[in-house]
Amino acid sequence: MIERTAIHDIRLGLREAPAVCLLGPRQVGKTTLAHHLAEEMAGIYLDLESPADLAKLSDPEAYLSLHLDKLVVLDEVHRFPGLFPSLRGLIDRARRQGTGTGRYLLLGSASLDLLRQSGESLAGRLHFTELTAFHVGEPVARPLPTHWLRGGFPGSLLATSDAASLRWRRNFIRTYLERDIPQFGGRMAQEALARLWTMLAHRQGAPLNLAELARSLGADTRTIGGYVDLMCDLFLLRRLPPWHANVGKRLVKSPRVYLRDSGVLHALLGLESSDALLGHPVAGASWEGFVIENLLASAPEGTRAHYYRTGGGAEMDLLLELPGAGLWAVEIKRSTAPAPSRGFHESSADLRPTRRFIVYPGTERFPLGDGIEAIPLPDLANTLVAGGK
Repeated sequence: MIERTAIHDIRLGLREAPAVCLLGPRQVGKTTLAHHLAEEMAGIYLDLESPADLAKLSDPEAYLSLHLDKLVVLDEVHRFPGLFPSLRGLIDRARRQGTGTGRYLLLGSASLDLLRQSGESLAGRLHFTELTAFHVGEPVARPLPTHWLRGGFPGSLLATSDAASLRWRRNFIRTYLERDIPQFGGRMAQEALARLWTMLAHRQGAPLNLAELARSLGADTRTIGGYVDLMCDLFLLRRLPPWHANVGKRLVKSPRVYLRDSGVLHALLGLESSDALLGHPVAGASWEGFVIENLLASAPEGTRAHYYRTGGGAEMDLLLELPGAGLWAVEIKRSTAPAPSRGFHESSADLRPTRRFIVYPGTERFPLGDGIEAIPLPDLANTLVAGGK
């Protein structure tokens, strides 16, 4: 198993809390990680999509009471919402018996219902961890251009060829369209949903305009907004909020939207190779989204992310509020000879960040003057993993 950085946070959570909830999209590696931890801790694994395992939980309190002394892994727990009240009682019983931590590892592929259920039933008893797709700080043994093209899902990134990777991603997209999105309440026709996903891919990094999307699909704004919310809750889409501050200028207030996995983005756009990607108009926005996802996956807990843009054109691709390290400004360039833009200088004057970086696809780290540093993506990701030091 490739060592995932999230495993350290899971172990910490199991030492400190009765239950850990591991969230992330399908096929991102949650089950592999859970099996590894169950073996390591001599625990039990139950798949709530398996009829045999569901049968064991026909009386969940009776079954789980037999295993209060060990870790129990419950996969796809959002499929069994009635389980949460039972877990609360069992956790409290284990606490009274002096075994109040490390009892349950809950796995879920959607945040919306799971967060609501756990918030109602397991408040104060749950530690949350998100498992992202592979990021550049993990030992995947793939060059950066391959990682960007294929994205970070294990089945795609570790495929034997670009063609095999693309087939995996197309099947992944089809599974979500046919099964997973309808499972969470979606009623839009599959063809219309595929068009929405593709339209969002073409608008990678652009401000979210629900009215424009609704007109293009012949749907109402509320319906499209609901599907955008659902795709965010399924970890497929990211809304990057604008920076709000009293800087005396008119600020852009719409969030920017990014497909979170670059490989899924490229599959939706039919980009089969690095050459096809580099020749496509979305290449710059794709690289920007790839950098943002990798930096946020590497950032310390409590980091808040925004973008900044004024009506006059001052712009910052990414602002990171790091706990104890101030505000970091990041401009993202695809050029191998990076230089700060005028908008970067103007936004720096408005915001006065503590550190300023230009991320580029090179391999050397060097100063650009005026306190700005050109930095490769892996270097900045490693700096964030170290807490900004």
